[in-house]
Amino acid sequence: MTCYAAQVNYLHAFHAGNFADLVKHAALLRLMAALTAKGPPLTVIDTHAGRGLYNLVGPEARKSGEAEAGIVRLMQAKDAPAEFAPLIEVVSGLNAGGAVQRYPGSPWLIAEAIRTADRYIACELRPDEHEALRGVLRGRQNVRTLCKDGYATAVVECPRDGRVLVLIDPPFEQPDDYERIVETLVSLRRRNRTAQALVWLPIKDLETLDSFLRDLEDEVAAPMLVAECRMKPLADPMKMNGCALVLMDGPDLAEPFAAIGGWVAQALGAGGDGRAYALTPQ
Repeated sequence: MTCYAAQVNYLHAFHAGNFADLVKHAALLRLMAALTAKGPPLTVIDTHAGRGLYNLVGPEARKSGEAEAGIVRLMQAKDAPAEFAPLIEVVSGLNAGGAVQRYPGSPWLIAEAIRTADRYIACELRPDEHEALRGVLRGRQNVRTLCKDGYATAVVECPRDGRVLVLIDPPFEQPDDYERIVETLVSLRRRNRTAQALVWLPIKDLETLDSFLRDLEDEVAAPMLVAECRMKPLADPMKMNGCALVLMDGPDLAEPFAAIGGWVAQALGAGGDGRAYALTPQ
């Protein structure tokens, strides 16, 4: 398996509501709408849940300024495609239609989207972040939070039958995150041959992205959709120049995912663009 490049030093409170969140969360809501529109009960497992709700006027967010360049600009935009409407509606509701001071993480969005018969398992390994997550999700029906390793827990908690979606969104602090993503996807498919997954990853340099995608093609026996949002040319591999999503065995969302990444790259980036394409397993 490939050895991958640089890690990202990441605490999400500094980055909540940034361009990558807009891509990830607009796509997640579109996917959840498709999976909950009909069909049997759905289990959703979140491997790196975070704290679930973020204060955009706190010191971390104000220091980075990333929310100002992300969600604040989206909320002011007049040309955002319809794929952003569900995210805009949630953020507006959280802030009573006023200035954007709170931003939802994936746990909040998933907990709001699941049906009565569905269930959600949110994993967060950092004790302080998990404690905050417990508070945010307290009292929700069919929701569990676990302070455990999300990769291993996703496989253990994955039902052997029935519909399951695993969201894999690591902070990429560990040098083996890419390898563990591939291993987790392989294990999920062995445990449940219909398991679906949505993976988020940063785009720093082209070789890291291509190496990861080659490993997916070689080792994961499932159809995959890749959606890229390149905010700027990949000239500096030490910076996050964009982000990508990989949807394993999901519904055909190439068009909405491309629209999401394309708008973010063109409206908020610097000479960037977005695209979506299929990966064919070997």
